[in-house]
Order: sequence, then structure tokens, then C-alpha cells
Amino acid sequence: MPDEKKLIKQFNQGSKDALCKIYQRYKNDLYALAMSLLNDAHAAEDAVHDVFVRFAQKSGSYVLQGTLKNYLLTSVANRARDFYRLKSQNNVALVNGVPMPCTDYGPAQYAIETEEYIVLQQTLAKLPYQQREVILLHLHHDMTFQEIASAQGISINTVQSRYRYGLEKLQLIWKR
Repeated sequence: MPDEKKLIKQFNQGSKDALCKIYQRYKNDLYALAMSLLNDAHAAEDAVHDVFVRFAQKSGSYVLQGTLKNYLLTSVANRARDFYRLKSQNNVALVNGVPMPCTDYGPAQYAIETEEYIVLQQTLAKLPYQQREVILLHLHHDMTFQEIASAQGISINTVQSRYRYGLEKLQLIWKR
């Protein structure tokens, strides 16, 4: 994406405006991924914040490999995984997050979207974290299995297995 390369060039030259544009462009997708993985609004905000702070520190030296969106999504997924591990180690329950459905509709449609979003979040939360992460990156954020495998440092077969097993578990959950 030429516009992305231009933004990265400006970002590497120290442009705060470029960093703001990058944040504005990707913040909703990153937050949605973090919410889906963590089901906790505060932890999701923290994950996105941490990723952008680390990204801002790379000003002047960031080299674009692939797409910026995939890099940021992967960074958020990794940070969410860190939060998830910490939560698991401390055995602290995450607070239910604030739903983020599409708001381009009227009040009735908004209510329906919100309810569907909550049901989807609750269903996804029943999956093992690794399966949920692969499903969300692939289906919601359009990352290929190869991109996910490269980003996570695992084999494409592992990614495909996690995806398949996750979908099978979702089918079992929906049948109940």
C-alpha cells in the first residue's frame, strides 16, 4: 500500500502527525482484536496502548515488512497473549468488556448488533486462547495462515490445526 509506505517514511522522519494518522487508521481494528482475545475492556485498551508506545519508540528505525496493519495486529495479539498468561498465572477473572458493535444503524439495529456481539464474544471466550487468536486473525482481520505462522513463529500446519479445531469446537458449542 503506497499510502502506508508514505506514512512510515514520515513516521521514521519523526512526524508526530504520521503516528497520529497510523493510530487513527488502525486503533479500532486493534482494539476489536484485543477485546475479542481478552474480553476485558481495560486490558484491551492497555494492550493497544502498549503496542503503540513500543511502535512510537521505533520512530526513525522501523522497516516495513509486509503490511503495517498485520504488524500491528500481530503485536496486539502478542501483547494480549502476555496479558492472558499473566491472568492465568494469577488466576484472576477478567471483567466482562464493553461491547463494540457496529454503530452505523438505528437504535433497534444497534440493540440487535450489540446482543449478537455479546453472544459471539461469550462463545469465542469458550475456545482455547490459541485457537481463538488464529480464528480472529484469519476471519476478522484477513490474515493468511502463512502470515499468522510467520508472525507467531510456528508452522503453517500448526496454524491450520488450531483453526480447524477451533471451528470444530465452535460448532459443538453452537449445537448445545
